[in-house]
Amino acid sequence: MRPDDANIIGNVHGGTILKMIEEAGCIIGTRHCNTQTGDRCVAALARVERTDFLHPMFIGEVAHVSAEITYTSKHSVEVQVNVLSENIVTGAKKLTNKATLWYVPLSLQNVAKIIEVPPIEYSSLEQEEAGKKRYEAQKFERIETKERNGEVIMSVSLPEPYTVAYSQSSLIHLVGPSDCTLHGFVHGGNNLDFLRLVQFINTIQMVCKNVLELSTHICGFPSQTLLLRN
Repeated sequence: MRPDDANIIGNVHGGTILKMIEEAGCIIGTRHCNTQTGDRCVAALARVERTDFLHPMFIGEVAHVSAEITYTSKHSVEVQVNVLSENIVTGAKKLTNKATLWYVPLSLQNVAKIIEVPPIEYSSLEQEEAGKKRYEAQKFERIETKERNGEVIMSVSLPEPYTVAYSQSSLIHLVGPSDCTLHGFVHGGNNLDFLRLVQFINTIQMVCKNVLELSTHICGFPSQTLLLRN
């Protein structure tokens, strides 16, 4: 894992680990669902049942992500994922994450079409029954949640177009190690990029068209932005 993957104290971002977990589940789910004849498909994430962060992972450690299909229904796949971190200097390994995810296979010819899932072979009847109970439990919870929340999409009120308030934007960025010099100062180029991005957003909001930057003139840096340290 590299500085880009971590927060300001060297812990790998949870989002980075979640991305690796989801990719591993997608790979094994897609591979399994394409073992049968018919439409080619891709396993799409439908639900994250649970993700446990057991220990932090640090910059310089190697992440080992393993995924296993533990249950299949007619149209869904349960995948369980484990993440290990390895210190390649000492050889020490630890289990950092465990996760359970559900995928559905979508046809590459028609993404609205859900493909039937080929069944897996279980090592015992008990394993199959336990998987079926997990499937029924998550299915019931999904239905209950949908009925409780409905299909309501909250509307967002915006200022009147072509006003100052309409064109105002803000950009929030947590400074990380990869943004900085060796002395902990944020690169001037990164500050310029933040300025450019928020200006770009403002301009598009105002003119409602694609825009191009023509030039940059005087930019003052009255003080340095620093990386937060202990």
